[in-house]
Amino acid sequence: MDRLSNTVRPYAWGSTTAIPELLGTAPTGEPQAEMWMGAHPGAPSRLTRPAASGSAGHASGSAGPATGEQTLTDVIDADPERELGSATVRTFGPRLPFLLKLLAAGAPLSLQVHPDLEQAQQGYADEERRGVPLDAPHRTYKDANHKPELICALTPFDGLCGFRRPAEAADLIAALGVDSLKPYVDLLRASPEDRALREVLTAILTADPDEMTHTVAEAAEAAERLGGAHAPYAQIARHYPGDPGVIAAMLLNHVQLQPGEAMFLGAGVPHAYLDGLGVEIMANSDNVLRCGLTPKHIDVPELLRIVRFEATEPAVLRPEAAPTGEELYETPVDEFRLSRYVLPPGGAPVDLTAATPQILLCTAGAPRAGQIALAPGESVFVPADETVEVAGTGTLFRATVVV
Repeated sequence: MDRLSNTVRPYAWGSTTAIPELLGTAPTGEPQAEMWMGAHPGAPSRLTRPAASGSAGHASGSAGPATGEQTLTDVIDADPERELGSATVRTFGPRLPFLLKLLAAGAPLSLQVHPDLEQAQQGYADEERRGVPLDAPHRTYKDANHKPELICALTPFDGLCGFRRPAEAADLIAALGVDSLKPYVDLLRASPEDRALREVLTAILTADPDEMTHTVAEAAEAAERLGGAHAPYAQIARHYPGDPGVIAAMLLNHVQLQPGEAMFLGAGVPHAYLDGLGVEIMANSDNVLRCGLTPKHIDVPELLRIVRFEATEPAVLRPEAAPTGEELYETPVDEFRLSRYVLPPGGAPVDLTAATPQILLCTAGAPRAGQIALAPGESVFVPADETVEVAGTGTLFRATVVV
């Protein structure tokens, strides 16, 4: 078992205070948006293994050094079956298939959607065949994997998830009283649901930029004045003045999670996070198709192919408790499995030994994983089949896979 040292990403939308408050550190004044835990090549976790804990897979001559600080990526590459377990390697290949994060939104993130596995494989192969550089700003598919996500709130958490009923969206937009939005209102009220949503989103994303800037300004002013159900969109417009995504966001369900509640984001579901601190887990992929609230490239034709144009209820999850004390957030994917343990004072140790790799993250209290004492924001990596008991008082999130 290894204590992890993790990188905090300073994306502009990040809160300046939420992650420092959890970690008990002083804010720097800069945004601290995400803390990554895992083996993503962009910012892999780091760990230190003394020579005494090594084996053939970690001795000199293996990939990566035997002592000193290493990345979790190097450790896994040196001996995938030892670190991940044979079943995980057989199912997902020699890589950790999930990325765990602390996510702290102080401003709205981009409005986005993710492809399913087949779409990702096709899109990646097509761009590779056409020779689109991986770092090109107009590149859509960075890899051949899908990217389902789950966000679990640690504080009250606001987001957007999935299309609301077109009639509800029409009422919300009509109440703004903006003349240039009336054609969208008419479409939402006159067409079948899937067609209405497709036509309106297409119209928003392909509108004349100057005209849309003026429309968004009028809509933002009206949303600010009306408040109530319009307040989230006034907030979005303050951060993204003139962005067509402000109008597109009104097509989506506004979701407010309470601590302990979670939201699952499957393929084709448009979404955005607005504000709050949470634990996020996702399949290890960088495939994001943006549809607003961003200066980055928007591939409208591909986006319209990926989005599922259907009205849905927000996928809010509450953990399912088991006699073992585990509280599981059930999802339909195998690349990750997220659960929570709330350890009471004086409780018996809990055996978390598993045949799959695990990352344990403390978010409250002072629990122990084996002999490692954890404070909020600290985490450990547990290789497959390694014995681990957790004890003490506090809250631990457990990330692993389903095989």
